Amino acid sequence: MSLIGPRPLLIEYLPKYNEFQRHRHDVRPGLTGYAQAHGRNTVSWEDKFAMDVWYTKHITFKEDIKIIFATINIVLKHEGISSTSSATMEKFKGTPEGVVAKWEAPY
Repeated sequence: MSLIGPRPLLIEYLPKYNEFQRHRHDVRPGLTGYAQAHGRNTVSWEDKFAMDVWYTKHITFKEDIKIIFATINIVLKHEGISSTSSATMEKFKGTPEGVVAKWEAPY
């Protein structure tokens, strides 16, 4: 495990990943990641996976420092703790065919 990387998820989710989502496992999991620093539980599963996969392709020391500071900021402000329909985040049931992430990469 590393400091920065996609947060590990429940093992029961593994068979529910599509081919794109599996790429989040191309790097070691982390204590915090891009998705946690940019929405946490307020973004959809599809957006979280898009952020995780984007991070795996754009790992830099500068990006990791930005994620650390963004994580500290979001924790101190208590943002993103609850999703719109759950106290934390609803269970991942897989991505239905044709559903795509709404999140857009920062560059």
